Amino acid sequence: MKRIKLTVAYDGTNYHGWQLQPREITVEEVLNKSISELTGEDIQVIGASRTDAGVHALGNVAVFDTESRIPGEKFSYALNQRLPEDVIIQRSEEVASDFHPRHCDCRKTYEYTILNRDFPLPEYRNTAHFCYGNLDIDAMNRACGSFIGEHDFAGFCSAGAQVKTTVRTIYSLEVKEEKLRSGRLVRIIVQGNGFLYNMVRIISGTLLEVGRGMRSADEIADVIASKDRSKAGATAPAKGLKLVEIEYL
Repeated sequence: MKRIKLTVAYDGTNYHGWQLQPREITVEEVLNKSISELTGEDIQVIGASRTDAGVHALGNVAVFDTESRIPGEKFSYALNQRLPEDVIIQRSEEVASDFHPRHCDCRKTYEYTILNRDFPLPEYRNTAHFCYGNLDIDAMNRACGSFIGEHDFAGFCSAGAQVKTTVRTIYSLEVKEEKLRSGRLVRIIVQGNGFLYNMVRIISGTLLEVGRGMRSADEIADVIASKDRSKAGATAPAKGLKLVEIEYL
């Protein structure tokens, strides 16, 4: 028996998130089916991040155990011939039998993309949140500073999360812009040791309110300290969110 680690990229538009659902198609279900067909075994992958419906990934991680004689690095090639075009294995490798993608120390990087212009563009309809008006990028970046470090992010967590603690550490958070022929793409890039349910989307929604002048960058520290969800911004739509990378320490 050996354990195989997969680095998985996917367009989450057509999936009801990562985790298995009784009546909805999910990324986990598609992986289980393709790996089981390949190996002839009943495979159930273990994922690192249970992304929500509509959320995308460049580098989510999953592992599975198998008796197959296929070399670890060859699974990516074999599986990509079976998987749909919106789920692609970027890398496969054999890892230690006790490696668990959710229990090992790691740094996760997420990116939230905003299309900031007068009108939407069809090519970004599934991968960016449209926002008209001129976002104040400098103010958004000033607000980012309050999030850095270890904090209790209870106010940036949606109801229903089952966690032992709401304390998390954010290592970096910044807002970048990319000019388009008309308008721009605004990217909120955050790295931390873990994130609560909808935490990145709530941070993004709060920064959007700062960028639109609906709240001051100076009040963000007090919002975090309040631990009150009602004081933070709206939860930004799922389609703008992308899990970029999970780096194991």
